[in-house]
Amino acid sequence: MAKVKLEYIWLDGYQPEPNLRSKTKILDVEAFGATLDEIPMWSFDGSSTQQAEGHSSDCLLKPVGVYPDAGRKNAYMVMCEVLYPDGTAHSSNYRASIAEDDEDYWFGFEQEYTFVVDGRPLGFPANGFPPPQGMYYCSVGHGNITGRQIVEEHLDLCLEAGLHITGINAEVLLGQWEFQCFGKGAKKASDDLWIARYLLHRVAEEHAIKVEFAPKPVKGDWNGSGMHTNFSNKEMREAGGEELFKNICESFRPVHKEHIEVYGSDNHHRLTGLHETQSIDKFSYGISDRGSSIRIPIAVTENGWKGYLEDRRPASNADPYRVAARIIKTVKTAQLISA
Repeated sequence: MAKVKLEYIWLDGYQPEPNLRSKTKILDVEAFGATLDEIPMWSFDGSSTQQAEGHSSDCLLKPVGVYPDAGRKNAYMVMCEVLYPDGTAHSSNYRASIAEDDEDYWFGFEQEYTFVVDGRPLGFPANGFPPPQGMYYCSVGHGNITGRQIVEEHLDLCLEAGLHITGINAEVLLGQWEFQCFGKGAKKASDDLWIARYLLHRVAEEHAIKVEFAPKPVKGDWNGSGMHTNFSNKEMREAGGEELFKNICESFRPVHKEHIEVYGSDNHHRLTGLHETQSIDKFSYGISDRGSSIRIPIAVTENGWKGYLEDRRPASNADPYRVAARIIKTVKTAQLISA
């Protein structure tokens, strides 16, 4: 019999954003094919995660994705949904709110984050501030880059786990980085991003460094952190057309507030109209405009108005399940109106 380590990973019930939780099950098997059918349901104490009362604390973990874990021997990561004891989706389970989940919808998340030590971004002096922004974005060299070793370790673990990471780069704030995670289907894309976040936390633990997802890690004249969300469906990619893209963009205008409500807490500190953002109380879109709410990439217009859109409003701490569900709802509304 072989012993396989299964790390069950789920989201807790904390508000306004959930935290990652995990625990390990050891499975005794003759052979393990890493399929969901081989992974049993499990339970946990929901009273310790703000998902149940102490007098009736059991919540269920339903495996929804399995990934190789190159950081441990004979190990896999298991992404889970949280269910009530009767098998229905828990109120904190926003993955279950994604009704439309086929590969028609593609999502690319640009996940920004900041490494923090002793309450300050990695590389910031103990007193005062480093030189102003300018030399940190996509830079190289001591003094301009901090945390590269962690970023590289994280990238390798993600790739070995089978995550579709499409790139990494240092960001505008010293100590701030970004990785891009792509997926076909809203649930799969969001699952992968949560696993990538989990791995990032785990690698940073080994270096005694905190990963900060706050949308404005440093107040003042410093860039915030976002989770720019690129999205498309088959009609946008294959049929296209200027009218289609502008109709979709306009459909976001009347529900701007509803989007902001699920795009991450404290986002008003980031969406100020400065530092490549639109003000949180305004909606706009434009071609190649990083100061807009939604950017129409220049590649779209050059490709006969076919491709994708970038929603620049989601904060770095946003739950991708909620972001994807809300975007799909708005796009479907636009297509129904234009049909």
